[in-house]
Amino acid sequence: MRLATYENGLPDGELIVVSGDGERSMSAGPKWPSLLTAIESWSDALPDLRSLADRLEAGDGEAVVSEKLRAPLPRSWQWLDGSAFVTHGELMQVAFGMDPIDRARPLMYQGMSDRFLGPVEPAAFPSEADGIDFEGEFGVIVDFVPMGTSVEQAAGYIRLVVQINDWSLRTIAPVEMKTGFGWVQAKPACSMAPFAVTPDYLGEHWQNGRVCLDLLVERGGARFGFVNGGEMAFSFAELVAHAARTRDLVAGTVIGSGTVSNAQYASTGSACISERRAIEIIAVGAPSTPFLQFGETIRMVGQCSDGAAPFGAIVQEVARA
Repeated sequence: MRLATYENGLPDGELIVVSGDGERSMSAGPKWPSLLTAIESWSDALPDLRSLADRLEAGDGEAVVSEKLRAPLPRSWQWLDGSAFVTHGELMQVAFGMDPIDRARPLMYQGMSDRFLGPVEPAAFPSEADGIDFEGEFGVIVDFVPMGTSVEQAAGYIRLVVQINDWSLRTIAPVEMKTGFGWVQAKPACSMAPFAVTPDYLGEHWQNGRVCLDLLVERGGARFGFVNGGEMAFSFAELVAHAARTRDLVAGTVIGSGTVSNAQYASTGSACISERRAIEIIAVGAPSTPFLQFGETIRMVGQCSDGAAPFGAIVQEVARA
């Protein structure tokens, strides 16, 4: 099942169910006016949403108005981003001159959750000097997760899967890292692709709690990376259990995989600029790929083996705030 959100002038937008081909939709309201409302009562909402999905597959519904699509979850109570790809972590140590990190448990930080940018919404930043970077990743939206949930139990709380661009400001990040506190200025609002999907919708591409899709990343129309999400060192169930070790997770919590990265980066490329710069440092001693400038466009789309794009695409222009 695919879900999306239309702009309707309200903070959480209007929840719609979308056909498998992405062409038709039906409103889930008034009973389920927004995805946040539905995820907070998922056991009750799911049969109703499935019923709409069945009607769509039978030919009902209206044409999807792509111009109205927002992030499927425009805001939430909590956004927790992991770093579950070993190759990315190792390359970022090179990029920032960091000491090796203990990889025995997941890395995770809490970011900005009160706003997720829509799939074609311009991404505005105050200065090019801040080192504007994109980070392509996948994420999950969970139901209420009790404190102390085990890895085995955690998989059962994953309700939806999403595709995310975790924007980063790289010249600010190392300054904030040195304080010993979390990121604030270095981590502005993230973006989401237009469609959230149930794990079963991904079929064989959802394996062992991982999104085994290729993520195509383009900068200015040129391929930047074509990386696969299957190389996560920690599954999403492990990330959920890690986050819930000392707290309940409220329904609607979004948990990210961290930047998708592959060991064969020489052939796959990268899903962020900083990683490519680290590769250049390793190869020739200095980075040459610049960070983003105002006016540049980034496109990201997760693709199945047959070329289908379950989440749709993120296509955003970098703008001056």
